[in-house]
Amino acid sequence: MKRIRAVATAFALLVCSLLAFGQSPAHAESYARISGGGSTWSQNAIDQWRKTVNQYGMTVNYASTGSSIGRQQYADGAVDFAVSEIPYGTTEFGVREPPPKRGYAYMPIVAGGTAFMYNLKIGGKRVTNLRLSGSSIAKIFTGKITRWNDQQIKDDNPSLTLPNRKIIPVVRSEGSGTTAQFTLWMSKQQSGLWNDYCKRVGKPTPCSLTSNFPVLPGSGFIAQEGSQGVSGYTQQNYAEGAITYVEYSYAIAAHFPVVKVLNAAGYYTEPTAASVAVALLQAQINQNKDSVNYLTQILDKVYTDPDRRTYPLSSYSYMILPTSLDSPMTEDKGRTLGAFGYYFLCQGQAQAEPLGFSPLPKNLVQAGFDQLKKVPGVDVQNIKLDNCHNPTFSTDGSNTLAKTAPYPQSCDKQGPVQCLTGTAGTPDTVNTGKSGSAGGGAKATGGSGTGTANGGATTAGAGTAGATTAGATTAGATATGGTGTTAGTTGQAIDPDTGLPAADAGGTSGGEDITASTVGVGAESFWGMRTWLMGLSALMLLAVVLLPPTLARRFSRTGRRDGRA
Repeated sequence: MKRIRAVATAFALLVCSLLAFGQSPAHAESYARISGGGSTWSQNAIDQWRKTVNQYGMTVNYASTGSSIGRQQYADGAVDFAVSEIPYGTTEFGVREPPPKRGYAYMPIVAGGTAFMYNLKIGGKRVTNLRLSGSSIAKIFTGKITRWNDQQIKDDNPSLTLPNRKIIPVVRSEGSGTTAQFTLWMSKQQSGLWNDYCKRVGKPTPCSLTSNFPVLPGSGFIAQEGSQGVSGYTQQNYAEGAITYVEYSYAIAAHFPVVKVLNAAGYYTEPTAASVAVALLQAQINQNKDSVNYLTQILDKVYTDPDRRTYPLSSYSYMILPTSLDSPMTEDKGRTLGAFGYYFLCQGQAQAEPLGFSPLPKNLVQAGFDQLKKVPGVDVQNIKLDNCHNPTFSTDGSNTLAKTAPYPQSCDKQGPVQCLTGTAGTPDTVNTGKSGSAGGGAKATGGSGTGTANGGATTAGAGTAGATTAGATTAGATATGGTGTTAGTTGQAIDPDTGLPAADAGGTSGGEDITASTVGVGAESFWGMRTWLMGLSALMLLAVVLLPPTLARRFSRTGRRDGRA
């Protein structure tokens, strides 16, 4: 019986260890719990890193409140660290943000591209190869272009018969580093349009960056909270015609297309890890180690980079590190924060590209290591950079990811021909039959998802589980490549461009604007799997208790029968 119990116990413990998500007791040291807040732009990377280090005994809490609130929380002593795309001291509409009284330093954590995720169909088929110039983007987000079949958008997209559908710009409702990066780009590259818009919303000019996107009443703009909010809204069936600005990672996760943006070389590109790496070769990094703004970025040359592989809206995200023991910081917390920082600066960068980001180059990783030394209580580590497995590293100091970045296809060049290749891992757009379409060539996506043009492109599960509006639950928007109908339109003529009844070809649904609604982005699949695993674990542990005595009684009865025989 003892042998049976030992075998059963060992088996159950083996199963339980497999259910522990790969935790390694050898590395489970004692770490103080730390908390941070801020950026949603880099949230997907931070969440992955937090999950990974949890197996080493580190608990890193992070609230994706937006960069503005994160910086304020740090200044107020509400969090141990913050994450932001812009530094303290910026001036927005004539008001300068004061720096915190706590000691602080900036450390780059990951690179990426601010993408333009959109929801557009032609004849019921999802468009995945949309192209826009900087002027077209700025006019959309300043209300100058309001319909998808505007001539300027047509000029960007010679292969698409664009629908006469209203454009729904989706912006952030709270202070956001993503908004700041986008409006900074507009102020530098489309200043005339941006200044005119600021005047119309009653803001002083000249207009620079702002963390809070000003919305003109009655403009039809939709404001949503957080990157999850804007991306979740945009991908819903009821939001067809929507476009938003969000970090590329969110489009990758949702399997939703992003705009190919026209760069200074005359090519339309998407923010893959390689395109971002190329662009940020032109970033001007503050190298003054005596400056509080050491390592912060100036992106003017990124916007105008003449390399045809570059993505113009590329940038870095930063962690705001504590350099003093002001509350709530302690040396024990500093030890945890240091270990977390060493992890994501080294091993964590290998996870950047699959998540839709771009890894830091070697010089910024090394600079980050130096910044960590300023954190009180940190255990300084002498990490050999070659062991970090960062795809940007090389023996000669050059950025390998940028050096080997693929060149765009000839059909991505501005002109009368347009590639059919889908973006962000989505299937290729089906040829509409209009001249100027071109297919073929490798697809560079920087994330999961595949697809080829076969006459009926299909997007699978593009949507968010658990998103509920007015009592109707959306389980995922799927384009089947068919003609497409709307509820209650059976037997009616369908407009081939909009997929709507011919009487409503304008896409206005009776002239009513889509109104803002709360969108919940669920994670039922993860928790469902976890519940299943926990149930299996409970069954195995129950077997430890019940199986040995049951087998013992069975063997005892067998032994007695054998004895009587």
